[in-house]
Amino acid sequence: MILIGIDPHKGSHTAVAIDHDETKLGELRLRSSKSQCDRLLEWAAAFPERRWAIESAAGLGYLLAQQLVVAGEDVVDVPPTLSSRVRVLGSGKAQKNDPNDALSTAIAALRGRRLRQVEADDHVAIVRMLANRHHAVVALHTQAVCRLHAQLANLSPGGVSGHLSPARAAKLLAGVRPVDGVVAERKRQAQDLLDDVVRLHRALVEVKARIAQAVLAAKTSVTDVYGVGPVGAAIILGHAGDPSRFISRNHFASYNATAPIEASSGPTKRHRLNQRGNRQLNHAMHIAALTQIRNDTPGRAYYLRKMEEGKSKKEAMRALKRKISDAVYRQLVLDAAR
Repeated sequence: MILIGIDPHKGSHTAVAIDHDETKLGELRLRSSKSQCDRLLEWAAAFPERRWAIESAAGLGYLLAQQLVVAGEDVVDVPPTLSSRVRVLGSGKAQKNDPNDALSTAIAALRGRRLRQVEADDHVAIVRMLANRHHAVVALHTQAVCRLHAQLANLSPGGVSGHLSPARAAKLLAGVRPVDGVVAERKRQAQDLLDDVVRLHRALVEVKARIAQAVLAAKTSVTDVYGVGPVGAAIILGHAGDPSRFISRNHFASYNATAPIEASSGPTKRHRLNQRGNRQLNHAMHIAALTQIRNDTPGRAYYLRKMEEGKSKKEAMRALKRKISDAVYRQLVLDAAR
């Protein structure tokens, strides 16, 4: 089996082929174009038994990876951290350049285990795009609201306290009488920010409706977990992907950062908060935990029991999030079995 590592970029791609002894068999650099896949396949025809290893196949290498999969090729996704580790630790490959990066990617795929197999996009890709869109719109909406709050405070003492609705902001702006050019410009900018808030609010409503339809079409049972709504389900389905790539519920919990990290040294055994992992998935677990705590649910009873055992609020929350992670993993496995 020949491994072909690819270091993708926006304007170009570099491919390096190696055998099972890590011997370099060929190298190709080509510009990104409509014919990029055809050129790569023509070059790789000399290696009938081959596997493509693309660094960040869900990022810069996404389009090329999908083109190769559609062409019937065997493609795996190599995390950039893994290929970087190979390059830094490998003798003679420590220099940072595209050929060395492609070579390190190929070696990482040759020696690595449980790398993600790239498959043609399906409904999960739609759900993931919608979840990412929702995340981006929420961030922009929050930013616009904060800026509007600050601008209104410059126009009226105290601005608007509490929840800032477009109607309240418009009413305050209507009562502002500019006495000079500075106030007039501030009012105009506040009106622009208000327009942004209204536009982003509409976009948020629209994307939520599309998410609800997409999750319904996915026929998932993840929403059976209390606190996991359409948005949470979209995040989970989009970012977890195929549950078979997780060895167990513990592996899934480590991936979504609800499992602690061991930080032991010598005879001292201890664990600390996992601040790595997929933060989007962790956010979905956190929202589900908050929802359970605020309502009369078994999750709330578990949370209160942990606090009675001497846990702090944060520690009890982490324990509940881990329980929710296990429940979500169970539903994902059931969905896959169906």
